[in-house]
Amino acid sequence: MMDRAEIKSFIAKRVARDLKDGDVVNLGIGLPTLVPSYLPEGVEVILHSENGILGAGAKPAPHEAEPRYKTDAGGQSARAASYGSYIDSATSFSFVRGGHVNVTILGGLEVDQEGNLANWIIPGKKMPGMGGAMDLLVGAKEVIVAMEHTARGKPKILKQCTLPYTAIHCVDKIITEMCVFVRTPDGLVMTEINPEYTVEDVRLATEAEFQVAEDLKSMCA
Repeated sequence: MMDRAEIKSFIAKRVARDLKDGDVVNLGIGLPTLVPSYLPEGVEVILHSENGILGAGAKPAPHEAEPRYKTDAGGQSARAASYGSYIDSATSFSFVRGGHVNVTILGGLEVDQEGNLANWIIPGKKMPGMGGAMDLLVGAKEVIVAMEHTARGKPKILKQCTLPYTAIHCVDKIITEMCVFVRTPDGLVMTEINPEYTVEDVRLATEAEFQVAEDLKSMCA
């Protein structure tokens, strides 16, 4: 089985292969922020931060940071790239709501077989915060959830979410260390699998019902 230390980078590398040159991409906090490090050669994307950056650049070094004024969605110091710009929050969200974000990549606490996502609160325990997720989930042209397949051995891909929804019928693709699911009108379809696992391994780790594509591919291709 996959070493736990490799899981996040493996997922980020697979997500990066879905991005196209010139895409406007919004990244959620945590694992999604690793994706730009694995972009294929010749692919450059424009990173959007709902906090007010279009064309975000590399994270500033500690001595360059101005956290009071420039932060990303996770509250970390951020800055625009040489070609980027700073915009106010209203303009930033208008950009999202206008359908100008090609892809948003978010983490998830739970996803279900209908494409519903819960990723902002565990009542009474944890509140990661919704940030701009509700707008992004309905405004972005494509929604990719990048997350580990299970949490403490329990499935995170369910028949129905048990946690409060962030948005419903919004997820287009789920990418984990085990496989890739695509949501279709007929439900979830597993289109790729990590060769370190079997289809039966995926079924045991997944509560949701899903079909297996006839031309099932390797995630490592």
